[in-house]
Amino acid sequence: MRGIYVLLIHVPYPVQLSVGELGNLKLKAGYYAYVGSALDGLEKRVERHLAGDKKIHWHIDYLLTRGRVIDVVQGETKERMECAIAGELAKHLASVAGFGSSDCRCKSHLFYGPDFNELRKNVLASFKECGIKPVKIECIG
Repeated sequence: MRGIYVLLIHVPYPVQLSVGELGNLKLKAGYYAYVGSALDGLEKRVERHLAGDKKIHWHIDYLLTRGRVIDVVQGETKERMECAIAGELAKHLASVAGFGSSDCRCKSHLFYGPDFNELRKNVLASFKECGIKPVKIECIG
């Protein structure tokens, strides 16, 4: 399947991460939504993010050393829609500047919310606003 995904991540305590060329980031405890895409192998991309033992490659890999994916929302699309989803989330949520968006013009692809239910509601609303039906909503933990 081709499409986009949003990882909903719990960070249980404030952390400081060294994230490649972004440098040192201070992240609050709470919940984060990371927007990504996989136009060839969505399931495999999500599985990679969920795997515990992997090579650090993308910005999200650094965060996942300290946070845990607790939910995944994904939708099928043949177009690159992650920037549209990120744009919708940016209207309602705080973001981490430059995170996950080094290959586009978005301010960020990582968004913060102190409340899981509110964050998830914003993610689902962003899919709807972009005309993408979530085909899989998976509760991890």
